[in-house]
Amino acid sequence: MQTAANYKVLVVDDDPDIVELLQYNLTREGYDVSVADNGKKAIEVAQSVKPDVILMDVMMPVLDGIAACRQLRDMGDFRNTHIIFLTARAEEFSEVAAFEAGADDFITKPIKPRALLSRLAAFARRDSQQEEQNQVVEAGGLRIDRNSFAVYRGEEKITLPKKEFELLAFLAATPNKVFSREELLNNVWGNDVYVIARTVDVHIRKVREKIGEDHIKTIKGVGYKFNTD
Repeated sequence: MQTAANYKVLVVDDDPDIVELLQYNLTREGYDVSVADNGKKAIEVAQSVKPDVILMDVMMPVLDGIAACRQLRDMGDFRNTHIIFLTARAEEFSEVAAFEAGADDFITKPIKPRALLSRLAAFARRDSQQEEQNQVVEAGGLRIDRNSFAVYRGEEKITLPKKEFELLAFLAATPNKVFSREELLNNVWGNDVYVIARTVDVHIRKVREKIGEDHIKTIKGVGYKFNTD
C-alpha cells in the first residue's frame, strides 16, 4: 500500500525558496524528497531515484517543464509517474498544453502546502486502491489488464500512459454506458484533483490515436461511452 513513508517525490523548480518550502513540508510529512533546479537535471535525478510524483515548474532555464515532461513520458520508466505542473503564470499558460505534454495535474503558485499535501494524499490513496484491484477487462476486442497496466488487441500490446489507461479501463468496465465529462473527471482523476473538463477530451483523443477511433464513441452534448455495438 502506498503511503507517505514510501512515496518518492521529486521537486523541480529554479526558485530555491520554493524548493526549500516544498522540501520542508513534504519531508515533515514523511515523503522521500529529491530536488532539481531545471528540466535537464530533473530527468537525470528521475532516472536515478524513480519518483512516484514529480512536482515541476513550467518556466525554467536549460530545459523547461513542458519539454522535460514530454521527454519523461517517452521513457518507459515514467509513463505511470504522476507529473504535477507548478506555475505562477496562469494567464500565459494553458492547462490543455500541460495535459497535452502528459501532466496529471496543475497547481498555480503561490503554493499552499496544506492543499498540496492533500493533493498528494489523494494520488497515494488512488494508487493504493488500484494496487488492490485484480481485474482483466475484455471488451470490444481489447483485453485490458489492470494489474500490469497493459492493453492487448489480439497479440499486439498497446502501451498507454497511466491516466489514459485508467480512462480506458473505466469506460470499458461498463460497455455502452454513457459517462459525462464530470463523471469521468471524478472517477478517473478524483474529487481532490482540480482539472478542467477539456482534459477529458484531450485524453480521449490520445487513447483513440492508440487503440483506434471506433472503441470510444462521443455522445454529443452528453459525454463518452465504450462502444461494442
